[in-house]
Amino acid sequence: MGRPREFDDAAVVDAAMDLFWSKGYETTSTEDLCAHTGLGRGSLYNAYGSKRGLYERVLLRYAELGFAEQEALLDRPGPVKERLRALLMAAVECDLGDPRRRGCLAVNAAVDVGGKDDVVAHHVRQQFDRLEAAVCRLVAAGQRLGELVAGDPLVAARSLLGTLYGLRVLGKVTRDRQALVDVVEGALVRL
Repeated sequence: MGRPREFDDAAVVDAAMDLFWSKGYETTSTEDLCAHTGLGRGSLYNAYGSKRGLYERVLLRYAELGFAEQEALLDRPGPVKERLRALLMAAVECDLGDPRRRGCLAVNAAVDVGGKDDVVAHHVRQQFDRLEAAVCRLVAAGQRLGELVAGDPLVAARSLLGTLYGLRVLGKVTRDRQALVDVVEGALVRL
């Protein structure tokens, strides 16, 4: 039986998340991870197997935290369109409020690693699919209530999420709040 862990797993994953989010997977070294998490190389490899293993844990943690926040926005009371606006505007405010301009870790992972790594692509796709299902349910409810234009709720959800992910990319390169708000309002006017 091995020695018990002498570190807080969640704190290590959160510290690694901050680093991967700021630097990206490719440019984050094992030495960077050790310095940022406080773990020695041996402890890092024993606990997570590899840099990639820790990155996968980070993506799962990010998905868990992010979806909880997004779900809270979608499930709150109020008109459906306002809840969808809140989802999109939360991304705008998050990106404009981040002086490091990190964007969305899942979008970054999709662009940075997802095309080269099927496991990372799978984790990101799961996160995107989970949000797609939640938005689709809300759009369908809005259509049933007559709050949104009738149509295929899945198509509407995918269009909104395309807007959301595009906003996350734009938020990394612009500080023009009005331009980002215009994207949000342009997407919502079609509903």
